[in-house]
Amino acid sequence: MDIPELSMCMAQSEVMNQVGVAILAKNLDTVEEIGDEMTKMMEQSVHPELGGNIDITV
Repeated sequence: MDIPELSMCMAQSEVMNQVGVAILAKNLDTVEEIGDEMTKMMEQSVHPELGGNIDITV
C-alpha cells in the first residue's frame, strides 16, 4: 500500500468517524427530549384532575 492510498483511506475513516459521532449526538438530543416529555406526562398523571374543570363566571 502506497502513501497516497493510505492517506486517502485514513481521511475516509476520519470522515466516517465524524459522521458517526454527529449521528450519535443527534440521537442523544432526541432521547433527552423524549425523556423530558415523558417526565412531564408522568407529573401530570399524578394530578389527573388538574385542568379537568374550568370555572367561568359571567
